Amino acid sequence: MDRIAALFLLAAAAAPARAAFKVPGYELVYSYPAETTLKEKDLRQAKDVWPRMFARARRAIDIENFYCTPKPGGALEPTLKSLERAGRRGVKIRVVLDHLLQKNSAPCIERLRKIPKLELHIADWSAITGAGIIHAKFFIVDGRAAYVGSQNLDWRSLTQIHEMGLAISDKGVVAQVQSVFDHDWGITASSAAAAPDDKIRPVSDRAARSYLTASPWQYNPPGVGDSDTELARLIGEAKTSIRVQNMEYLPIDTYVKPERYYATIDDALRAAAMRGVKIDLLISDWSPQKEYLQSLAALPNIRVKIITIPQAKEGPIPFARVAHSKYMVVDGKLLWMSTSNWRGGYLEGTRDLDVIVKDPKLAGRAEAVIEHLWDSLYAAPLDLTKHYPKPTH
Repeated sequence: MDRIAALFLLAAAAAPARAAFKVPGYELVYSYPAETTLKEKDLRQAKDVWPRMFARARRAIDIENFYCTPKPGGALEPTLKSLERAGRRGVKIRVVLDHLLQKNSAPCIERLRKIPKLELHIADWSAITGAGIIHAKFFIVDGRAAYVGSQNLDWRSLTQIHEMGLAISDKGVVAQVQSVFDHDWGITASSAAAAPDDKIRPVSDRAARSYLTASPWQYNPPGVGDSDTELARLIGEAKTSIRVQNMEYLPIDTYVKPERYYATIDDALRAAAMRGVKIDLLISDWSPQKEYLQSLAALPNIRVKIITIPQAKEGPIPFARVAHSKYMVVDGKLLWMSTSNWRGGYLEGTRDLDVIVKDPKLAGRAEAVIEHLWDSLYAAPLDLTKHYPKPTH
């Protein structure tokens, strides 16, 4: 048996390394819809990265996500099985999910409750904070590695949706991500409303190579800046180019009545365009009320394309076949990787995270993903005169 094991280890060591794109502290991690031409050969996929990260856990795994929807035999299975093995070997696991899709998450919740050493909070974020949901998608392993990205704990996110995220080993940012989880774990332990700290809007260490921002700022732990003001600042400091991929663009908060105009991103983009910054926006066909995008695209220096992913050969898959990634590249040098849509309400009320990394190599590789999608058969220029029907997903 020892000889067989030794031979296995030698073979594994001799095997070629899996494709990965890394810079110090960060790995760009990808998911793309099956049956499309959107594969990126040098980017590992989340469905492969997540189980390996959990397999290395020795002490603790902390997960915060919008919801959890596995499918028997689906792409989320290796991740959940790796989580179950971690629990059985004594790893302490804490999970926070939002209550909004609790019914959809019921099979996963039942499964999670059976894992040894796992504690679960189903949180009504709106009741706790007064607005929004837990929309963030992140986890931390042993306080030394983290993942932040657009993927939900959903089998579709791993094989049927265009997604992007970062596997993080940067100690400073991992500590910031951990602090957000610890804060949210504390306030979601109770159904009572939490007291916001709204005395001063937090500011990030902008001199750092990388840092974390989050929303809503009133519920950020010390050292974590405000998503809303920091995103506007980054757009405002752009010198030559801004390239964005996001599922939605809507400068209206439709989650409140009466609806209200959300000016932060819209104003910043318009000002950047008018001072000569070239702006490319890749927005999903799921984005509602495209009249606002048409207004934006009418300005000089702004180009907009709409992404449409065709249905799978097996037929329609509910809540899938969409570009769900949420990231921005500024001047080819800075990457803003987020869990937030560009829509009114998200950067103010929902719990979302953003990782900002000043690294031309990392930013350039993310920009190449935008370029790939921009030039693909799935992206079409926004027609300024067309009436786009309401999305039916």
